[in-house]
Amino acid sequence: MLNNFKKNTLLYSSIGVLFLFSLFVFFYTRGFYEFIESSSVWVREWFGGFYLWLGLFCVLFLIVVAFSPLGRRRLGKEDEKPEHSRWAWISMLYSAGMGAGILLRAVQEPVYMQQNPPLKTGVSPDIMALEYTFYQWGFTAWAFYGLFAMIIGYYLFVHNKKVLVSVSIEDTIRFTPALWGIDVLAIITTVFGLIGAVGLGTTQINGGLNHLLEGEFGVTTTVLLTLLISLIAFVSVWKGVNKGIKVISKLNISVTLILLAYIFIQSDILQIFRSFFTALYQYIIDFVPMSIAYGDYDPGEAFLTDWTYYYWAFWLAWAPFTGIFIARISRGRTLREMLLGVMIIPSLGTFFWFSVFGESAFQLLEQWGAYNNEFGNVFNSIFIFFQSYPLQALVNGTTIVLLISFLVTSVDSAVFVLSMFTDKGKQLPSKRHRLIWSVFIAVFAVAIVILGNAKPEISVLTALQKLLIITSLPFSLFMVVMTIIFLKDFLRPRVNV
Repeated sequence: MLNNFKKNTLLYSSIGVLFLFSLFVFFYTRGFYEFIESSSVWVREWFGGFYLWLGLFCVLFLIVVAFSPLGRRRLGKEDEKPEHSRWAWISMLYSAGMGAGILLRAVQEPVYMQQNPPLKTGVSPDIMALEYTFYQWGFTAWAFYGLFAMIIGYYLFVHNKKVLVSVSIEDTIRFTPALWGIDVLAIITTVFGLIGAVGLGTTQINGGLNHLLEGEFGVTTTVLLTLLISLIAFVSVWKGVNKGIKVISKLNISVTLILLAYIFIQSDILQIFRSFFTALYQYIIDFVPMSIAYGDYDPGEAFLTDWTYYYWAFWLAWAPFTGIFIARISRGRTLREMLLGVMIIPSLGTFFWFSVFGESAFQLLEQWGAYNNEFGNVFNSIFIFFQSYPLQALVNGTTIVLLISFLVTSVDSAVFVLSMFTDKGKQLPSKRHRLIWSVFIAVFAVAIVILGNAKPEISVLTALQKLLIITSLPFSLFMVVMTIIFLKDFLRPRVNV
C-alpha cells in the first residue's frame, strides 16, 4: 500500500482529502454549511474588488497577446496542423465551459435584470438586462479560461511539460509541497464544481419533470438521473476525446442551435436583432467602467456580492479544469486563434442565445400586461416559457435531453482532466484512472444528493457551489504569480524551438 502511495501521491492524497472532507460534511452538515456561508461572504466582501480588476486585466492582457507578434506562436511545432476541426474544437470548449448553465438562466436572468435594472445609465430596462447578462457570461469568464489555456498549453506543447497546473511555476518555485498543494487544490476544486453542477442540473431536470408531468418526483429520480449521467459520461470518457467527448459535444451544440432557431423564427426577429446589436454595442463601450464598477456603473455592494462577485468566483474556480481541457484540445493552433476563438466565438454565441430567449420573454411579459414572477424559479423558468410555444411536449423533451447531455460533457471532460492530473500528467491518461474518477464522481454525487434530501433544512448543494467561491481565492492569487512567471519565460528568446 505504501509503495502504491509513493508511486502516485497525487491520486491517493487527493482522494484521501476528499474522503475526509466527505466525512466532515456528513457528520457536521450544519457546521459545514454555516462555515461555507460566512466564509464565502467574507471572500466576496474583501476580494470582490480584486476579482473585478483581475477580470479586466485578463481580458485586456489576452487581447494584447493575441494581436501582438507573440500571437503567431503555435501550440506545438511551427508547421503543425490543429488536432481537431474548428467546429469540433468550438463544440468541445463550449460544452465544457458553459454547458447546462445557459439553459438554467436562459429566461430567468434576463427577466430578473429587466425587472431589477442593476444600473441607471439612461439605457432602457430591456437593453440593460441584456447588457448586464452579456457582462456576466461574456468576455471575462472566457478570459479566465483562456489565460489558463494559454499558459498550460504553452508549457504542455512547447516545453513538453506534464498536464498539471503546477508546471506553470515549477521552474521558478521549486518548493515541492507548494507544487503538490496547488495540484491537489485543482483536483478538489474540480470535483466540488462538478458535483455542484451535476446536483443543480439534475435538480433542474427533476423540477422540469415535476412541472411538465405534474408529478412528485423526488430523491429517487434525482439519484437515477445522476447515475444515468455518470454512466453515459463514463462511456464517453472511456472512448476518449475523439470517439466520445467530441461526438457528444458536437451533438450538444447542434441540438442547441436547433432549439435556438425554433424560438428565434417564432419571435420578433427584427426586434431580437436590434436588441442584440444595441446591447452588444453598449456592452463593449461600457465594458471598462462596468468591469471595475466605476461611478454610474457601480450597481452597489449588495448586487455585486450576490451576482458579479459570485459569477467571477465561480468562473475562477472552474478556470483550471476548463482551461486545461481547452489547452489539451488546442494543439496545433496559434495563440491568436486560440485566444480570440475562446473569448469571442463562445461569447457571441451566448449573447445571441440570451438575446433570443430574453427578448422573447420580454415580449411575453408585454403581452401579459403584468409580471407575477412567473420566471423567478431558476429550475423551471424555461419550461414555463415554452408553454407559450407550440409542440411543447417535443420542445420540453428536447430540453431535458439537452440538459442531460450538457451535464454529460461537463462530467466526461472533467473526468478526463482529473485522469490526466493523477496519471502523472499524461495527455492520454490510462483507462484505469478514467474508471477511478468516473466511479468516485458518481458515488460522491449520489451521496450529496441523498444527504441534501435527508437534511432539507440545509442546502448542501448551495454550500458546494459557494465552496467554489472560497477555493477561487487561492486560484485568483495563483493566476497573478503564474502570469508573471509565464511572461518572463514567454518573452525570453527561444533557442532550438
